[in-house]
Amino acid sequence: MQYNILDYQAVGDGSTKCTAAIQAAIDDCAAAQGGQVVIPAGRYLSGSLRLRSNVDLHLSSGAVLISSLAEEDMIDFSKEFTDDNEDTGWEGGCFLYACHEKNITISGAGTIDGQGRLVFYDDDTDEGKHECPLNVRGFRPRMSFLEDVENLTVTGVTFRDSAFWTLHLAGCRNVLIENIRILNDERGPNNDGIDPDCCQNVIIRGCIIEGGDDSVVVKTTLPMTQKYGSCSNIVVSGCIMHSRSSALKIGTETHGDIHDIIMADCILRDCTRGIGIWSRDGGEIYNIHVHHVTGNTRSFANCSSREGGVNSWWGDGEPVFLSATKREGVERLPGRIRDITMDHLNLKAEGALMLAGEDYAPVEHVQIRDTVIRFSRQSRELPEYLDERPSARGRVQRQIPCIYQRCTQDVSIEAELIVEENMKEFIRTREICE
Repeated sequence: MQYNILDYQAVGDGSTKCTAAIQAAIDDCAAAQGGQVVIPAGRYLSGSLRLRSNVDLHLSSGAVLISSLAEEDMIDFSKEFTDDNEDTGWEGGCFLYACHEKNITISGAGTIDGQGRLVFYDDDTDEGKHECPLNVRGFRPRMSFLEDVENLTVTGVTFRDSAFWTLHLAGCRNVLIENIRILNDERGPNNDGIDPDCCQNVIIRGCIIEGGDDSVVVKTTLPMTQKYGSCSNIVVSGCIMHSRSSALKIGTETHGDIHDIIMADCILRDCTRGIGIWSRDGGEIYNIHVHHVTGNTRSFANCSSREGGVNSWWGDGEPVFLSATKREGVERLPGRIRDITMDHLNLKAEGALMLAGEDYAPVEHVQIRDTVIRFSRQSRELPEYLDERPSARGRVQRQIPCIYQRCTQDVSIEAELIVEENMKEFIRTREICE
């Protein structure tokens, strides 16, 4: 059965609010044991939509589903959550919402528009470079929050201009995300691509992901860990990524264990960091395997002055970044990072290859082989910091080595490190172990 939203008096003029019409089509479809809700060509403005079991929300070619940015139009999905990590950003509500459902699909050749352009603006605080994070004003909902969905499929759709996280998958199981495009503002803070949070059995493949924040980031936030436990059995493959943060990332939220993750066959384009693993909150991270990744990482200009808002990007062009250390002002210990393999990386980079643990949380049993890292100048502002934010260590100005190791055990790095002439004055030391 198909349920066309035009039959429910939706108006595709981009300004008439169609929330009630689209939700009625979804509810009728679910009540009839499922089918397809069709959004035809046109521009449809809506507040939050609650997706339901056995429903395929299908966006036809030429269809644009536009998220309202009005707070009164949004479902407040997190009103009962508590979390001491402000970076998670639970406030703001979400556009597409599901909770305790099954067999949900989002499909088609259409577009879902988060209207981030209305909340991001350039206050020109990087002295005309136009590279630093944009400033933010107004209310910023997530594009989606999909909690405890079993059998979730997202395919074909383009997500554009998210104002906050794009696809937040929380406690979901048996997920397939394939052949989608996430095209967010490359200077937009917090506009992550895909965030599997305490999920199991997730495949992400064949996607193009662009934005200011992390492209794919596997995590275990505190509220979701309390409900759903660890995050495991995740495969990310065949994706092309462009990010002013990390392309392939685990953490920083790590309250539960994260394990059995494969990231492979990806191309990274102008990313601040390539492969990043952050342990901060007690969960252990292990059995992580990364292979056949190519592209480049580089540094971007930060804000010279700004009161409030995001002032700088985390990182300075590191191809690989593994960090286990305490958060600033928090006494809990991070979990160990262990049993990590990486091979066939071929990356042009500006920052150090970093493996940094602590006596209380060493980085252990890491093997990097069949890898080429070419240190080549690509930016106007070259790296001069070791940046472990968010952490008590923060960001320290110092000479950048090719490889930086601290508190590691059983680490093997078999990589060709090539320092081009234009980087030799900045990277003078081949390796530092502390």
